[in-house]
Amino acid sequence: MVAATMSPFGDEAFYWLESRHPAWGYSDLPPLTAWLIWLGEHVAGHGLVGMRWPFLLLGSMLPWVVVAFGRRAFDACVGWQAGLLCLALPLASTFGVMAMPDVPLTLAIAVALHALLRAMDDDRLRDWLLLGVAMAVAWLTHYRAAMAMLAGFLLLVSTPRGRAQWRRGGLWLALGIAALGLLPLAVSNWRQHGAGLAFQLVDRNPWRFHADALVQPLEQAVACTPVLYVVLLWALWCSWRRRAERAPWDLVAWTSLGFLAPYFLFGLFADDLRFRAHWPLPGYLPLLAAVPALCRGAGRGWRVATVTGGVLGLLGTLLGLGYLALAASPQGADVLSSSKAFPTNFVGWRESAAEARTLLERKNAVLVADNFMLAAELEFQLPGRGPVYALDSTFNIKHGRAAQLAIWRLDEAGLRAAHAGEPMLLVVSEVMRERDKLDRLGAICGSIEAPQLVARRVLFGGRKSFAYYRGRVPTAPPTRLADPTGCLFWRNALQAGDAW
Repeated sequence: MVAATMSPFGDEAFYWLESRHPAWGYSDLPPLTAWLIWLGEHVAGHGLVGMRWPFLLLGSMLPWVVVAFGRRAFDACVGWQAGLLCLALPLASTFGVMAMPDVPLTLAIAVALHALLRAMDDDRLRDWLLLGVAMAVAWLTHYRAAMAMLAGFLLLVSTPRGRAQWRRGGLWLALGIAALGLLPLAVSNWRQHGAGLAFQLVDRNPWRFHADALVQPLEQAVACTPVLYVVLLWALWCSWRRRAERAPWDLVAWTSLGFLAPYFLFGLFADDLRFRAHWPLPGYLPLLAAVPALCRGAGRGWRVATVTGGVLGLLGTLLGLGYLALAASPQGADVLSSSKAFPTNFVGWRESAAEARTLLERKNAVLVADNFMLAAELEFQLPGRGPVYALDSTFNIKHGRAAQLAIWRLDEAGLRAAHAGEPMLLVVSEVMRERDKLDRLGAICGSIEAPQLVARRVLFGGRKSFAYYRGRVPTAPPTRLADPTGCLFWRNALQAGDAW
């Protein structure tokens, strides 16, 4: 229900836009997310359900893979209990509500862990093949597949049973198949002059220590729910102490630690502006099977904590889905508008597109947005109308989308080349961080000739605001003002803010 009613998340809308331009890869991601959205809409038509149904299907498979892992690692009872704990882990049980790359990435890693568990025990060709295919899918989904490779490498070099695998031909076959998943990445980065690698490794990460990242364990406790998080850390500690007992404790300990510890260290120096609480999720999956197995020999306190954590985790899942359900309706968004939990990236897009449609019906023009996210949301809400261009913005650069817009010729250069001198309707999202306002609003000056403010939509008590300007597409690149505080967009935004 949530997936069928909630507007696309900002990044999700851009993944949808990528699906309209099938390619080997994009400036922000490998191709699989866009391919799945393309498939979904070709089967079910354009819309929220068409975009999201493949991810709903994949997300619903994750608990079953955890069940299979638990059955293989321990026994059937542990497998079912692990599956129930997966449903109680909010990070895992809400997967598929949005068309995001973490859904196929996490499922692929879970399948790879199960295949590796079987392959290390039985050395059967089909298990090594499954491992290779799963890792190839992970590479097709996200650059973070590298963390799965790191976790596996730690297992294979740090344990006696792991080192024995290097003498098996199946491992090398699996690595060869996994490497095939890198081919689209190699092709797309070669064609884009390394834009994807530059974004993931350089542009988005400051690579300097920031102490605020030390709160990551607290963020994880909230994301997992506190009691369940403590239980999972207890399972990691117990698995680590029992790693010398070989299967399956060596695999559980090293693969879980191989995700959780590097992500924590990486987070101390990496991008701190974007949501990343979901990154360590693959590291919790083996622990979901270890918890019920460990509870058999544990004291009553840990058994009670596990049941309590499962119940509270289920409540956390329901609260998370309830929050998204509120975000899916204008009335619910109004309820959240006075709180810090206002779902900024989920709301306002329908209203902004409706106003743009009305203005375009009165007088046709080229539709332009002030940044990539708004452009993608408008094009999603106005299917079949034609491309929506995006002005050049530091916001596009920070999110790794500027290079992709340039390739599609949907940036300012492409706009001028195709429509110089033609009427344009510019939609500006006026609510942004104060530290970004001068730069972003000032950069718009010169990007439209003879601008006139024709409408403004103020939503949710001023938490979202869109201004609409008519003008003409410039015939030459804009000259940036030395002091942008005097430009029309800056003055209008400030005046509107005072009125709010």
